[in-house]
Amino acid sequence: MTRAAAGRGALLAALLLVSLNLRGPITALAPVVEDVRADLGLTPAVAGLLTGLPILCFAALTPLAAVALARLGTTRMLAGTLVAILLGTLLRSFGDVPGAFVGTLVIGAAVTVGNVGVPIVVARDFPLQVPRTMGLFSAVMNGGAALTTFGTAPLAAVLGWRWALVVWGVLTILALVVWTHVHRDAGVDAPRDAGDVPDPPVGRPAVPVLRRPVTWLLCAAFVGQSAAYMGVVAWLPSVLHDDVGMSRTAAGAAASLFALLGVAGSVLAPAALARRVPPRILVLVVAACWLALPVGLLVAPGGWAVWTVLAGLAQAANFVVLFSVVAAVSRTSAEVRRLSATVQTVGYTAAAATPSVLGELHSATGGWTAPLVTIGALLALMTVTHTVAAGGLARRA
Repeated sequence: MTRAAAGRGALLAALLLVSLNLRGPITALAPVVEDVRADLGLTPAVAGLLTGLPILCFAALTPLAAVALARLGTTRMLAGTLVAILLGTLLRSFGDVPGAFVGTLVIGAAVTVGNVGVPIVVARDFPLQVPRTMGLFSAVMNGGAALTTFGTAPLAAVLGWRWALVVWGVLTILALVVWTHVHRDAGVDAPRDAGDVPDPPVGRPAVPVLRRPVTWLLCAAFVGQSAAYMGVVAWLPSVLHDDVGMSRTAAGAAASLFALLGVAGSVLAPAALARRVPPRILVLVVAACWLALPVGLLVAPGGWAVWTVLAGLAQAANFVVLFSVVAAVSRTSAEVRRLSATVQTVGYTAAAATPSVLGELHSATGGWTAPLVTIGALLALMTVTHTVAAGGLARRA
């Protein structure tokens, strides 16, 4: 193995360890939220706000994260992200009610930086393997979420909820050590930091991101993707309980398939792109699988397992393809940063409101038909806009 290849492998390993910490600290709270609520004396509504704060951070802070990454560079900012996640985790666990909220905000803000920063590193340092690297990023991110979702409750039974949340800080420390070591190691030919050196001019003058039609196509596609995802995560257990007749425990376990299968979906999408499957065909296949969940639950709820498996694979695969398109239609690291930030800001703003909107629809109609139709409409929007935008990936492949 050449020195350059070893350096590239070390960078990829460090990047994946960072990715492991971009969802786990958020999803770790859900399994013990009732313990947190009882211990801190929170109402159900306030406890719900605590779990939803990170998504609000994604929506509100993504533009600021993009500016910070541009000025300070991805290497320093991603190291800072890990430090902030660790500090936020400690504050959330041991700071009582104010600390729980401030710590969660710190975690949400830090993860927002990671959401924007990691795609920049992927596009800059792995330009010939963007779909594959984005797939690994998404798979590891989903794996981290699954790990903390399944592991926190058993840990809490032994250690209590506070230490159960803190234990996952070991993964954050590991990522920080490896990330800083890789970038300080004089033997690793680490690529330059996008925030330190301006991109060279490429071809014709750049068109501002907000004036490019593809920007708004990708924004609409990510609105459909992220809003549908948050709606499903929030309400699928309730749908399975009410419409399929499953117990609360069984419905929660069944719904976890949706998140777990995201690991496989993240790997399958870049594999399909590597086999030269036309991007638009892949988008349509993935969208059909995603749509199978709301449509299937409306017309054949007894087949919930099939619909959940298909949608679980599809939601992660679609995320990989969408951000591969973001990289493909951008000519510089700066464009990747701006376009990714714009897409995520618009998408996560819609996602933050979706669970509440769907809950209100359920309350108003007394059933799950209207919420499922709404999720289907969001995915239809995603399908149309993503299919048009995916032409950019074909030019890069």
